[in-house]
Amino acid sequence: MRILFIGGTGLISTACSAATVAAGHELWLLNRGRSRLPTVVAPERVLTADAAAESQVRTAVEGRDFDVVVQWVGYEPRQVEQDIRVFAGTGQYVFISSASVYEKPPSHWMITESTPTVNPYWQYARDKIACEEILRRVFGTTGFPATIVRPSLTYGPSQIPVVIGSWQKPYTIVDRMRRGASVIVPGDGTSIWTLTHNSDFAKGLIGLFGCPDAIGEDFHITSEESLTWNQIYALVGRAAGVEPKILHVPSDGIVASNAEEEGNLWGDKAHSAVFDNAKLRRLVTDYKATVPFSAGIQETVAWFDADSSRREIDHAANERWDRLARVYEEALLQAAG
Repeated sequence: MRILFIGGTGLISTACSAATVAAGHELWLLNRGRSRLPTVVAPERVLTADAAAESQVRTAVEGRDFDVVVQWVGYEPRQVEQDIRVFAGTGQYVFISSASVYEKPPSHWMITESTPTVNPYWQYARDKIACEEILRRVFGTTGFPATIVRPSLTYGPSQIPVVIGSWQKPYTIVDRMRRGASVIVPGDGTSIWTLTHNSDFAKGLIGLFGCPDAIGEDFHITSEESLTWNQIYALVGRAAGVEPKILHVPSDGIVASNAEEEGNLWGDKAHSAVFDNAKLRRLVTDYKATVPFSAGIQETVAWFDADSSRREIDHAANERWDRLARVYEEALLQAAG
């Protein structure tokens, strides 16, 4: 099949690019060409355009037909509406949404695709919900061949998946652990979370390409290994060769110190998240996540350790965490009397 990735150079999409090419498909990318992550796509199959600029996208894809178009960087309804116009003739349009769209707080511990999508705490999730609603409506009225896919917290060699960390400079959390600085974990650290290696996500996504029964449907693709945040941080520490100094802080306190954490916590990671992949497995019958976090995080920390240029530190985040840690460590001392 001829497949177009809009974006295609991010953490998850690079793994999916490799899996798509390995499966024998003809893969094209459309992006601004600014990513530092390597790609397996030949330069002549990289279309340069701003994915948010309709005229640029039309010019870039003119004269080319695609069996599957995957939208990796669609965050707002206007982007999806543009894609519906530009790619009206494609065989399948795959929208990469987010598992953060599921209701918060959850009414049941097990998440399936029938779990309601409502998130009053995070604008990012609400925008993804709005995109999904547009696609469902247009599928119902015109048959636009949309498939919705929801990753949860997916990681790989270049990303360390923690709840309170720096997404842009992930090594910061390893540096804190190795320095013996307090590492902040929300609540008592016993909320259960699901982490998925990007190579495992790729297996599920590739299996949906060109699948007629996936049209008009939604799927999440996750691992089925569930760990508490305490266990996750301990495994990061083990990969870093240290035992982390964990400081449990209520989510309210974290949000009070940095309002931007409201979506990340109350809109996502403060709640337990366990996923049932039965719907995906009905179509991708051999789907199985095979990378345990204990192995995946070893690979990730080794990736950062292999090149000093990757070990960037988020100093602003460090200052926030240090300030919050001082407040709670002093409070614990006072409580102890």
